[in-house]
Amino acid sequence: MQPPIPTGTVLQNRYRLINLLGQGGFGRTYLVEDQGRFNELCALKELTPPQTGYGLGKSKELFQREAQILYQIEHPQIPKFRAMFEEDQRLFLAQDFVEGKTYREILDDRKSRGFVFSEQEVVQLMQQVLPVLSYLHEKGIIHRDIAPDNMILRDRDKLPVLIDFGVVKEIATRLQQSSTNHSPTTVGKLGYAPIEQMQTGNAYPNSDLYALAVSAIVLLTGREPQEVLDDNTMTWNWQRWCQVSPEFAQVINRMLSITPNQRYVSATAVEQALAGRSSVGVQQTIAPNESPNFPARPVIPSSMATIAVIHDNDDRLEPPLPGKRSPNAIPERTTLWDDPWAIALIGIGLATLTAIGIWALRRPSKPEIVASPDVTVAPIAPTLKPSIKPTPKPIVKPSEMSESLDITPDKPTSRSGKLTANQTLTLNFAAKQGQTLDAAISGEGVLMTLSRPDGQLLGDRAKRVPSWLGELPLTGDYSIQLKTVRNVEKSDYKIDLKLVDPVKPTPTPTPTPTPTSPTPIPNPGNPERVLFLPGTTTSVISGSANGQQVKRYIIEAKAGQLMEITVQGAKFNVIGPSGNPVPDASNRSAWRGFQLPVGDYQVEIVTPTPADYTLSVTVQ
Repeated sequence: MQPPIPTGTVLQNRYRLINLLGQGGFGRTYLVEDQGRFNELCALKELTPPQTGYGLGKSKELFQREAQILYQIEHPQIPKFRAMFEEDQRLFLAQDFVEGKTYREILDDRKSRGFVFSEQEVVQLMQQVLPVLSYLHEKGIIHRDIAPDNMILRDRDKLPVLIDFGVVKEIATRLQQSSTNHSPTTVGKLGYAPIEQMQTGNAYPNSDLYALAVSAIVLLTGREPQEVLDDNTMTWNWQRWCQVSPEFAQVINRMLSITPNQRYVSATAVEQALAGRSSVGVQQTIAPNESPNFPARPVIPSSMATIAVIHDNDDRLEPPLPGKRSPNAIPERTTLWDDPWAIALIGIGLATLTAIGIWALRRPSKPEIVASPDVTVAPIAPTLKPSIKPTPKPIVKPSEMSESLDITPDKPTSRSGKLTANQTLTLNFAAKQGQTLDAAISGEGVLMTLSRPDGQLLGDRAKRVPSWLGELPLTGDYSIQLKTVRNVEKSDYKIDLKLVDPVKPTPTPTPTPTPTSPTPIPNPGNPERVLFLPGTTTSVISGSANGQQVKRYIIEAKAGQLMEITVQGAKFNVIGPSGNPVPDASNRSAWRGFQLPVGDYQVEIVTPTPADYTLSVTVQ
């Protein structure tokens, strides 16, 4: 393989290489500026084919054919093909650059904070991707590599974009086969691609639907396909790891059918099935003591997980020739009359019904009563059964309750009671900007949603959660909505609330340094390890800083623990065991982390001026 092209090189007097973004066994991806289009950024994919013989000619042939197909794709949720060219015996393909994060990156970020995707989010993703697949399938193109890595949430419009319509992996796979070897080409991610694609190389439109369903359960559960697929029975045990509506689970399970003819026939059919389900969105949260333990690059179309777009004869949705079955046709569903056992059972059933009918006709009827001239027979009044009408079930209308709370700073407030499935309780309270709110619900049957005075959620981790800790951004009336967990008819609840005022440090005069005074130490001695008394989970440390020092404390975290840190009178940063800053834990006065990696965490206390501070650490 030839070496990478140096940064700054201009190809075709147009594409200036900014940096190398990815490299695999068969090619590379570069971020380049298109100087012919006002220096727009684009992704440039390189394939380094064999330099001589059959491989070089075949590479160019396949590259040309696939580029022509990509040129035909005109969809706003697919990176647009720009150009293909050859230079220095290297083949290049230019496509639009997509700014955003892949759904794999978004999932990894959420898992690090104890969250995964909700049903509502996954349904929305599917409803936005399915029309794209319908567009491709109508053109005879099968993606073959649907996965969270190959879908980007575009920054500018928040729409999912299908990436990796490149040719590197497809061409490389074909070049590994000899010219006389007709074994099928296999492209797709293990665990995401269905069995017909991985074993035989055949792919149908609903092979993409299978991969989309696998991607959905990965986003819902935060677990890889190998963790939820029983390879002995080939059944998916994904519902134990998340909570979704039965209608949505039915759609996903049908998309995951092992044989193609049991799945939905098209992406449009899945759209219709999703539209007919009841609208339910359940926020998936990983609690600190739950059993699942979840094990930045510029976001561009990746060249190392490339998608096969069209294959020699196995991806076109063409009608079969007369007398010949199309290799792309989805196997026909077997009818009842093709099963001899079914025909035999139907015959036995008909014979039994006939015998019963003959017996009913030939059995003796009741004797008639003939009245003699001297006897008067009174007619027998028919016995009327009383009409019993079922008592209709009362219609339970949802009820909403509201209560105003007067929370005194630094004084804990609690509320308790019962909630039923049709009830919603909203607690309103006034708070000031900069105050720290600590809210937690005891029990497992009720969750809360916190809203700001402007009606927006109080952050991305404030919907349907059991606890919340953080600094309030505005002054005004906040609200906490309490509702039962889905499928729970009635539950007790207790909510504990506490507001903490920010501590304003009292400025002290800074002594004027004399020529003989020592230079202030920015990083004093060894960090102090936070210790906990036996039987306790919270440690409180008071200290002071002169505004020129950084006080450091070491906290040990074990597997599956929850860590809460609050500081009054100062701000703090958290450094993880790897030596890197912990996301969302910089310049904070309060922070809470779930499912943290095992190891020592370092807390840095920062004060711009001399001040006293109080550090509170809880690990449980």
